[in-house]
Amino acid sequence: MTCKGICIRHKAQKPVGSGRFASGQKRCQICEIFIKWDGLWCPCCGYRLRTKPRNLKYKAKLRARSNTTRFKEAPVLTVRLK
Repeated sequence: MTCKGICIRHKAQKPVGSGRFASGQKRCQICEIFIKWDGLWCPCCGYRLRTKPRNLKYKAKLRARSNTTRFKEAPVLTVRLK
């Protein structure tokens, strides 16, 4: 499996203010590029795309960001007792 150059069409720009994985970008290790793609496999070489960072520092940053967004989106339920 080698890079055929198709992935250049899906190349993603670096987002401002958030991380690449947090914004939905994925990385192909064979093509060595971040792409904006909905599938799990690279459209160019067919290799599995990385959806999470490997570095411990960036994993923690992604987890912290996802926890804060999860709590913001969670509905608040109130129970009234009589």
